Amino acid sequence: MSSFGIETSAMLVELSISCWTARKLDKRVSQEVDTTSGAKSRAGNYNKNLLAGTQKLDNIVKFAANARAWHNVNTLPWSDNGLRLLPVENFLRYKERLSELEQEYNTLVQDFLTSYPNLVDAAAFDRSEYPEAEDIAGKFRFRYTFSPVPTAGDWRINIGQQARDELETQCNNAIEERVKGAMKEAWSRLHECLSHVSERLEDSGQETKKKIFRDSLVDNAHELIDMLKVLNVTKDPELERARALMAQTFTGLEATDLRDSEVVRRDVKANVDSILSKFNF
Repeated sequence: MSSFGIETSAMLVELSISCWTARKLDKRVSQEVDTTSGAKSRAGNYNKNLLAGTQKLDNIVKFAANARAWHNVNTLPWSDNGLRLLPVENFLRYKERLSELEQEYNTLVQDFLTSYPNLVDAAAFDRSEYPEAEDIAGKFRFRYTFSPVPTAGDWRINIGQQARDELETQCNNAIEERVKGAMKEAWSRLHECLSHVSERLEDSGQETKKKIFRDSLVDNAHELIDMLKVLNVTKDPELERARALMAQTFTGLEATDLRDSEVVRRDVKANVDSILSKFNF
């Protein structure tokens, strides 16, 4: 087991969402560009959007992008192949919302596929350019897999004790490096949020030039305060102390409070700057 005990406090999750792009290589245009430019080899591929401006397909693409963004917010980085670290404390809430997203995605896809024949009839290109609905249905996928965090394990292969010890050490070191990378991401989110608040609340000294900020400035801070409770998978006391100080500053605070009171803005900025100065981000 790693020194962090990460095997019992988190798991790995991989989320894959794919969509049909409705794009098709336009060989004629590509060849014409090559001929015009005098390129000896293909200068570039030029694709036609078979369903340009189709809201039903655009809705699916945007939904998928938002779902991936939500997934990233609720997890921490683990590896380059798409696996993310999911704290056990966040599993039930994450899984419930993920199931809802999957159902919403499938509903959008089914609605699009039902409307697809009519969309093709109204489209700009020749009907022969378009695949059948059953052929594109498989292009839409919403898949996820949960797996345990790996451990150095019990190496039973016949390579000798010294070699097994070396493999176990390498495995433990790799796991600990990934855990450190995940926690670095948690600290980075905190630093980015606090820095943005500090920058937005900075007083230029001129009433007419006060910086504008959206309600999301405060909403994002509240969300992060809650999220860091579960993202602190190593129970880092310094991260928890920073989160608690942030909570003291933002609890009960709304964006209108900052807009309506210069005193509140000044106090919140002072508290935020104090947090930024106290910790080694």
